[in-house]
This record gives sequence, C-alpha cells and structure tokens, in this order.
Amino acid sequence: MSHIIPQIKLNDGAIFPQIGFGTYKLNGATGVSAVRSAIDNGYRSLDSAYNYENHGAVGEAIRQSDIPRSQIMVTSKLPGRHHQYDEALTTIQESLYQTGLKYFDLYLIHWPNPKEDHYVEAWKALIDAQKWGLVRSIGVSNFLPEHIDRLIDATGVTPAVNQVELHPYFSQDPQRQYDAAHHIVTQAWSPLGRANAVLQDLTIEKIAAAHHKSVGQTILRWEIQLGVMPLPKSASTARQRENIQIFDFQLTDQEMQAITGLDRPDGRTKDQDPAVYEEF
Repeated sequence: MSHIIPQIKLNDGAIFPQIGFGTYKLNGATGVSAVRSAIDNGYRSLDSAYNYENHGAVGEAIRQSDIPRSQIMVTSKLPGRHHQYDEALTTIQESLYQTGLKYFDLYLIHWPNPKEDHYVEAWKALIDAQKWGLVRSIGVSNFLPEHIDRLIDATGVTPAVNQVELHPYFSQDPQRQYDAAHHIVTQAWSPLGRANAVLQDLTIEKIAAAHHKSVGQTILRWEIQLGVMPLPKSASTARQRENIQIFDFQLTDQEMQAITGLDRPDGRTKDQDPAVYEEF
C-alpha cells in the first residue's frame, strides 16, 4: 500500500517523511511482524532506541521487507547510562551490530539527564559518529531550550531533530517555537497521548466528524499542520493504515486553534519533566 507522504528537510540537508512509525514495546517475533506490516503499509521512517531492546526486531523487519534499505529511515537513541564519550561510541556501534545495519539515518540522545551532566560529552560523541559514517543525522530527544543552547555553545553544532512528548493536551508551543527558530525539526512521541482521554475529547470528536475522519487521524493531521513529525505506534495493520491516511484533508485555522487550545498545564502523560527527570 502506497501513500504520498510529504517530506521534511532537516537542517543538515537530509530528507525525512513527515510521519514516522514508533516501535516502543514492539519486540520479538510479534515486533518483527508489526514493523514489517508498517513498512508494507507505507511507513518509511522507523523510530527505535537502545532502551526499547528491539534493535534486532527492527533490523529483521527491514531485511524481510521488499523495500530497499536506502528508502527506510531508521532512528535510534543513546541511553543515559552511556553518555560518556567512549561509552557513547561503543553503544552506537553495538546498536548497529544488533540491527545488522551499517548506519543509522538519525541518532538521538534519549534524555539530557541534567543531574548527571554528561550530555555535552554525549553530543560530542554523536558529532564524531556522524563524521565517521556511523550515523547520517544527529539530534536530541526530550531536550529543553537551555540544554540545546549549551550543546550549540559547546560545539557549534545544532541538532537536526528534537523528539519530545507532544499531543493536544501537551502541545509544547514554547518548545516548538524555539525549535523552529533554530531550524530544528520537532518530532512527537506519544502523538496520540498514549491512547488516554484525548481520544475521547469531545472537541476533537466534533472536528473529526466534520471531516469524516477518526479522532486519531484528526490529531495526527493537527500535528502535521503544526510542522511536527508525529511517530504513532500500533501493532494493528488496520490502525497503521488509518494513521497514515491523513494527507487527503485539511483542518481550518479555527479547528487548529481549537485543538491547540486543549493544552493543559498537567498535560504530560507521565511525570517526565526533562529539567529533572533521569532515564538510564
């Protein structure tokens, strides 16, 4: 199944589809099947991480697919316990061995872990990994403006991507504005709020009905029109297809504002504030 998916150009010149596929908790044989299904359904960007423990499943799904590796953009992320320079490089290499791939298209620092304060060191490792061809593009995940400012000040290299939690109840307006001002593409993890109350929101239900679309499709379309790259995840083939069929309708300015207006101060799905949260 093919879909015409708009593309985004990163600040380093790389081209990515504007919607990707999340692989969190897709492991083992069932994970291979789900990721292979996503590829068959038209997804060409796969988001993984060392801490997802599914590099093998992602790599196997790619090998089983008829789509050339050069057409599939693969992302992974560095865990907090390996932020030190030498460990970071070793982790990237080990991750490639696990996937059976020769390079990652995008590699991110998963969390800044500011209390440990090694994320600048990790960023220097990613810069060198890019120079050596282990990764094509480099970026960050869950980084606040002050964290990114520090990376740029220390190295002169701006991340290509910042992947953050983003959905109607946590729309991340200040972060999106910062990223845009620095030509950083914002990716959205948990773009559907991890199937929480947002999928039953009456405001979004009304907008979805007006377009004869599901609530999930409407949310993903809202993110696309914000200029964000959503990363929905589903093991269901039908839901995978539904999530990617969002390029045949347009939300009005009023509808966009109505969804953005659902933002809540306590909108995070979990208590994971990057200013204090640590993940190893």
